[in-house]
Amino acid sequence: MIETYNILSPSFEREAPRELMLLSIISQSFFQPFSLEDNLLVVLTALTSGSGVGFNRAMLFLKSDDRLRGEMWLGPRSAEEAGLIWEVLSTPGIGYVEILEHNRALVNKNADTLSARLRGLVYPANDPKALIPASVAGRKEILHVREAAQEPRVDRRFLNIIGVDEFLCVPLVAGDDVVGEIILDNAITRTPISPSDIKLAGICGLMAGNYIHSTTLHRRLLNMEKMAAMGEMAMFVTHQLRNPIVAIGGFTDQLLKPDLPEEKRVRNLNIIRDEIRRLEVIIYQMGHFLKVSLKEPVFFDPAPAIAEVLDSPQVQSRAKAYTLDAKVDACPPKILCDPTSFGEVLRNLIDNAFDATPPGGTISVRTYRRSPTAFALSVRDTGRGLTNPAKAHLFQPFFTTKDKGMGLGLPFIKRVMDTCGGSVEVLSRVGRGSVFKLQFISQERESTS
Repeated sequence: MIETYNILSPSFEREAPRELMLLSIISQSFFQPFSLEDNLLVVLTALTSGSGVGFNRAMLFLKSDDRLRGEMWLGPRSAEEAGLIWEVLSTPGIGYVEILEHNRALVNKNADTLSARLRGLVYPANDPKALIPASVAGRKEILHVREAAQEPRVDRRFLNIIGVDEFLCVPLVAGDDVVGEIILDNAITRTPISPSDIKLAGICGLMAGNYIHSTTLHRRLLNMEKMAAMGEMAMFVTHQLRNPIVAIGGFTDQLLKPDLPEEKRVRNLNIIRDEIRRLEVIIYQMGHFLKVSLKEPVFFDPAPAIAEVLDSPQVQSRAKAYTLDAKVDACPPKILCDPTSFGEVLRNLIDNAFDATPPGGTISVRTYRRSPTAFALSVRDTGRGLTNPAKAHLFQPFFTTKDKGMGLGLPFIKRVMDTCGGSVEVLSRVGRGSVFKLQFISQERESTS
């Protein structure tokens, strides 16, 4: 006998051991498209949920440069509000996303009181003589503070804000560094903090610290990739624009000479016009590729769009030097894509096939159904084919195998296919040609009978 279980529990199991519940709450967030701030809120939720550790309130400090700054405070402001919150959290069937939404609203609600007061606290992060709570950053140890009013090492400003005599300071450690701190208390129930509470809070601190560290590294990596892409784009733009601009400048200088013959004047004006058109194409293609977003994909009949591209004057004009062999389904299923982008994708693929194929070659366009929910379109050429290194870089912006190419057509195709949940596959052999296969999500047409 085989039994199956969902790896993600959709709701809280209130009878489960709180150690298991704590890890379950936090691990759920890794499967959600949450931001860093939301994932930290998940950790605070785990610490303050009655199904988790069960502290009444949690506040978060994060390290920025050499400062420890108050960022977020999750918890009720009174016993009455606590009763309402815990009633919501105990609703049968409530899930993780709903609880996160509830707690995000609670944090925003407290922005004028608890969280706002917390954000006014800023401490040096590496001062060995710092008062509590800042001293935790240097010690890298959990501090359990009792009878705080009688403890001279506790900052009076912090004590006035938190308003309790017992609290727990948990450093968020990542490697050899402290990236933040969580402070916990039981201001509503006045329940003493137990050794098991401290152990579970320590687990949360380790998970949160490593999550902050990995997210920070990921952001740095993305910034480095963006800077590298910007540098590559700057080099590309400089290379693409330099020749037309230099040509326009040189021939314009000649036009300013009063003794320039009429024949050369007309020649220069024609050259300047051609170079300006070249610049217009470059700017259009770059702007087209760098559009902020594509239109929302919808299900539509691709047959008219395919026919429009194949019958267009541009395609028919170029096809005179080739054999254009098109075999497409006259009544295909509906596919998921932006109709306008679909036409541009097909036009790009056919243009690339013409460019890659010597005159007299064959360009083949095919459509076929791979499954009841998958529809494919392919464009094959009999051109020079692609080397393996070239295939590995095909969809990178500004990479091109053409003498005058811009390297933006295939990245645009990839963006369109990613947006509509489809895929693009490339098969190629040097000297034998290439085939580009697009696969779309499809659905059968509604019956008219």
